[in-house]
Amino acid sequence: MSLLDWFANRQKTAPASQAQPEREIADGLWTKCESCGVLTYTKDLKANQMVCVECNHHIRINSHTRIAQLIDSGTWSPMDEHLASCDPLKFRDRKPYGDRLKDYQDKTGLTDAVQTGVGKLNGLPIALGAMDFSFMGGSMGSVVGEKLVRLIEFATQHSIPVIIICASGGARMQEGLMSLMQMAKISAALDRHRDQHLLYIPLLTHPTMGGVTASFAMLGDIILAEPKATIGFAGRRVVEQTLREKLPENFQTSEYLLEHGFVDAIVPRTQLKATLARLILLHQPNLVALA
Repeated sequence: MSLLDWFANRQKTAPASQAQPEREIADGLWTKCESCGVLTYTKDLKANQMVCVECNHHIRINSHTRIAQLIDSGTWSPMDEHLASCDPLKFRDRKPYGDRLKDYQDKTGLTDAVQTGVGKLNGLPIALGAMDFSFMGGSMGSVVGEKLVRLIEFATQHSIPVIIICASGGARMQEGLMSLMQMAKISAALDRHRDQHLLYIPLLTHPTMGGVTASFAMLGDIILAEPKATIGFAGRRVVEQTLREKLPENFQTSEYLLEHGFVDAIVPRTQLKATLARLILLHQPNLVALA
C-alpha cells in the first residue's frame, strides 16, 4: 500500500467526532446584495438605509421601513387602518380573490397595499402614503385609492404637504373598473390640494408601473426618484413589440427619465429625509410654526 493510499484510508475511517463541523450563519445576520452579490452585516446595512455599501444598490424595503426612515420617532399617526378590500366582482383566477387577499393580509400584516398617516419629518408635519410592493405587487385597488384620497383631503384641510412613496405594478385587475377609476379619483384630490397652493411630492421607487405611473406618480410639484428604479407604464417587451424597434438598455430607468425631463431629481435613500425637509421648507416655510 502506498503512502497516499494509507492517508486516504485513514481519512475515511476517522471517527465522526473528529470531523470539522460546518459553520452555521445565524438567519438574518448577513444580507446578500442582489446586484453585486456581496454579503453585508445586516445591522450595518440597516444603518445605511438598506443601501449596499459596495455598489450603492437600493434594496427593496417594505412600507414599515419606509415610515421608520422618514418619520420622526414617536410622531406617526396611522389613518384608515381598518379599510380592506371586498370582492365586488367575485373574481377568481387560480384562487378566489378573497382568499388571495386573506393570504397577503396574513403574510404582511397589512390590510392592503398602502399605509397612510401623518407625522413629522425633521419636525415638519406631513401627510405620508407608503405603498408596499409585498402586498400583491403594490397593485392599486379601491382601498389604495380611497386611503390616498382621504390622506390628501386631510392634508388639504390642515394645509400640510403630501408625500407618496410609489411602489406598484399598476392597477389591480381583480377589481376591474373600480381599480381604474382610482386614477381619476386620486388625481382630482391632488388637483384640489394644488388649488390651495400646497406641496405634493411623489417618490418613485423600484418598480413604479402601470396606472400608478399614469396618474398620481407623475402629478407631483417636484417628482423624485430613487437610483436605478424601473419606472414606466407598459412593460419593456410590450413597448418594443408595439413600436417594433429595440429600446435603449437604460429605458424606463430613473436615469433615463431624468435625462428626458420626466423626473426632477434622483435622490439616494440616505439623503432622502434631509432633501425632503429642505424642499418642504422652501415651499411652505410657515410649517416651522406648526412643528
